Amino acid sequence: MRNAERAEAMSEPDLKKRTKAFALRILKLVDNYRAACRAKSTADFIAKMGIVEEEADETLFWLELLEESRFVSAAKLPAIKQEANELIAITVASIKTARSNRAADSAFRTPNSALE
Repeated sequence: MRNAERAEAMSEPDLKKRTKAFALRILKLVDNYRAACRAKSTADFIAKMGIVEEEADETLFWLELLEESRFVSAAKLPAIKQEANELIAITVASIKTARSNRAADSAFRTPNSALE
């Protein structure tokens, strides 16, 4: 079945459910980032930012599906897809920086520094 045929086969209630699910995924992305901001340690921050990365990538995936299914005009998506890509890049950079900082911190510690 071609994309256009699939688009026609989907009922209005189905599309409403899918777009609502998409919006909820975006909210989950924002919620996960806020949780990362409240991380209790560098390891916790890295783990939570990993979830943010996954959610942002999944959001981009859904944007691509909406575009390819032609449920949303391709002309309406470039800006939001670019924003999703930029947020993913920022998230990945944050994770790399946190990992690098964690490694640098542990390199400067002496074996007895944990006792101080």
